[in-house]
Amino acid sequence: MPRAIWSGSISFGLVNIPVQLFNAVSRKSVRFNQIDSRNNARIRLRKVNAENGDEVPDEAIVKGYELSKGNYVLLSEDELAALDPESQRTIDIEEFVALSDIDPVYFDASYHLSPDPATVKAYALLARTMEQAGKVGIARFVMRQKQYLAAIRPVDGHLVLSTLVYEDEVNGIDEVPELDKVAEVDVADKELAMAEQLVESLAGTWEPEKYHDTYRAQVMEMIEAKASGDTDFVVATEAPPREKVVDLMAALEASVKEAKEARGRHPTSADTEAKEKPARLSKRAAAAKKKSA
Repeated sequence: MPRAIWSGSISFGLVNIPVQLFNAVSRKSVRFNQIDSRNNARIRLRKVNAENGDEVPDEAIVKGYELSKGNYVLLSEDELAALDPESQRTIDIEEFVALSDIDPVYFDASYHLSPDPATVKAYALLARTMEQAGKVGIARFVMRQKQYLAAIRPVDGHLVLSTLVYEDEVNGIDEVPELDKVAEVDVADKELAMAEQLVESLAGTWEPEKYHDTYRAQVMEMIEAKASGDTDFVVATEAPPREKVVDLMAALEASVKEAKEARGRHPTSADTEAKEKPARLSKRAAAAKKKSA
């Protein structure tokens, strides 16, 4: 069972709805330890004093903000927590806006908001009201000594909170000088029509279950093979670099043709399966596959 990482209440106007915050995403990756290859012992990191090299206990460590080289202002956890005690357990909705008004670049992490059993009706009323109005709530709250900006939105009858980055944390397009040249490019109507045809030929509905982390799967396959004693692997050759597009129309036409042919093939055909299935990593598996073919 997932555990709540924060508890408090949603506040808007004079209404307060107790809620709990649960992670909406569990990030998956292959985790490695650092190992000394000479004796297979783990490498451990120690917190040491930079001046005398002595190991520092956790209770002696405080936060410090560097004003100048070697000159720090020290702050304790209690001092930081005392700055905004009233907001620590309240998600204060300041206004309601249209979700389409928020550029996706502002979205960060997402969390499920669950109601307190005693106030389920108030929670449901807020979710349904926001859904009918087509609005999301913009709020602030404090979690782990940090103030967050957040958007609370209705999703299938419940509420999801997504933290947002602040305006001064977003890198503006004026900081990428190469983008200045994009507006100066002339695009012919014929090129645009062909590009639109390519987009249409690749159009579909968003089905997240279709996408998988193939790299992570291959890494785990390699780990499992090595764990079983298979240490002889086929090393993937580096893919040749793609040539720069010289004839844009020819490239678009070829792409449209290829996309149509791909759509015309049955998704369960042996040819499609061979392309979609990740390549085996070990020579032993590759040889077995070749033999069976």
